[in-house]
Amino acid sequence: MKGVIFNVIEETVRAEHGEDAWDELLDTAGLDGAYTSLGTYPDHEMAVLVQTASAALGLSQEELLRHLGRVGFSRLAARNADLMIDFKDARSLLLGLNSVIHPEVRKVYPGADVPVFDVVSGQGHRMSLSYRSNRGMCYLGEGLALGAADHFGETMVVTQPICQHRGGDHCELQFIWPEARR
Repeated sequence: MKGVIFNVIEETVRAEHGEDAWDELLDTAGLDGAYTSLGTYPDHEMAVLVQTASAALGLSQEELLRHLGRVGFSRLAARNADLMIDFKDARSLLLGLNSVIHPEVRKVYPGADVPVFDVVSGQGHRMSLSYRSNRGMCYLGEGLALGAADHFGETMVVTQPICQHRGGDHCELQFIWPEARR
């Protein structure tokens, strides 16, 4: 996993739980935590961090990842402000994951193993994307999508009728904008 994701999570933990919280989390997890944004780190380190933080905060791992994604989106957007100007709303951003965002991620972070999102359906105020990744971080993806909606001042509901964690071969994220796009 790319270091920038660890950095965004670190910033979120420090902002919400105090400057010492990140170091305490790393100590409890048994990790050194020297994550640089351009570095690549073993996926199991993220898994250990999520397990440790979820236990410490009394949240399920799903809730924690959703929260970290939602809050972390604004930090990722700020780091990539030039990329964000290409999008007018959360829908356009979600539709641009494979064609705009992830190619840019690969330019900045060579070797990045990004998830693949394919449009399953999308019309009106609903859209479904399949999510495929060996990491199984679909809940982080849900949170990032909700953070994108927050960024654009939208209300969005995300559900996941198919999930790798529940035996599916992929995840399907369904997005609904209650204020009905017409």
